[in-house]
Amino acid sequence: MSNTIKDLAAGTAGGIAQVLVGQPFDIVKVRMQTSAKGTYSGMLHCAGGILKNVGPLAFYKGTLTPLLGIGVCVSIQFGMLGGGQLVIAGVAAGLANGVVSGPVEHIRIRLQTQSNTNPIYKGPFNAMKQIVSQYGIAGLFKGQAVTFLREATGYGVYFLAYEKLVQREMTQKGIRRDQINPMNSVLYGATAGYAFWGVIYPIDMIKSRMQTDGFTPSTGQKYTSARDCVRKVWRTEGISAFTRGLGPTLIRSPFANGATFLGFEMASRLLYS
Repeated sequence: MSNTIKDLAAGTAGGIAQVLVGQPFDIVKVRMQTSAKGTYSGMLHCAGGILKNVGPLAFYKGTLTPLLGIGVCVSIQFGMLGGGQLVIAGVAAGLANGVVSGPVEHIRIRLQTQSNTNPIYKGPFNAMKQIVSQYGIAGLFKGQAVTFLREATGYGVYFLAYEKLVQREMTQKGIRRDQINPMNSVLYGATAGYAFWGVIYPIDMIKSRMQTDGFTPSTGQKYTSARDCVRKVWRTEGISAFTRGLGPTLIRSPFANGATFLGFEMASRLLYS
């Protein structure tokens, strides 16, 4: 088995761990990002409403799409970090990842935010079928420009932070990568996750708004572009809208990103042993 295949397999393991750990927090984040100002008083109010009105399984609503796509996404991210300058490699990984993560997250967000009593889509495949039949392949890539901006910016910082922490420990202790304590991988992954979200959260909010917006004026389209979305949100909801939902994201980050890198590192050790 080639090293590239091993890295891709390890990336898949890390990606699956990320989805399973982070999905309940993600639906709370998306609901808060895309709801009108004043809908929720905070993340506990939002989470409580989901639990009361829909039940505990709602926290994994829309999970199948990222679960199927995350292996490809994270494999791309790790697979493109084989060398070179970390920021440039992270940006390249983010752009490559965005080609897959854009439509994957679009479908997930549509499923997470649709009505529980009168849903438009029966599941991820039905959502893809309906969107493509009505709006073409381009419909799946709604919000793609802002997705590329988020991925390129975020992953440039994300992998730089993680690798600098790993390399620092290896240098200070004179050890190999596979000798790093697994719990340190969790800690470094959590730190990288905070760096990621600290840089891109307002961009992520715009992405969520774009991907829940109508496709045409007749289907309730509010925003003609990402720039138009920024202007309208700023004017009608103020600067606080750009950080709405940040609470569950910060809680989610250490667990989801720690699990990602722990899964990657442990799978790598197994495959390379």
